[in-house]
Amino acid sequence: MKDYHCCATCLHFKAEKKAGGMLYYCKRLGYETKSSYKFNCWSPRDEIKKLMEKK
Repeated sequence: MKDYHCCATCLHFKAEKKAGGMLYYCKRLGYETKSSYKFNCWSPRDEIKKLMEKK
């Protein structure tokens, strides 16, 4: 899990391209984040779950 646990692999991570650059935020928590951040509310996407099961 430690290899995959970060915001970028979460179901709720959203990336949007804006005029000033990229905006990354958590749809669940409702605030801006970074792809490498880690929170306890992490819910991995299905493809990430499959990768973790293989390991």
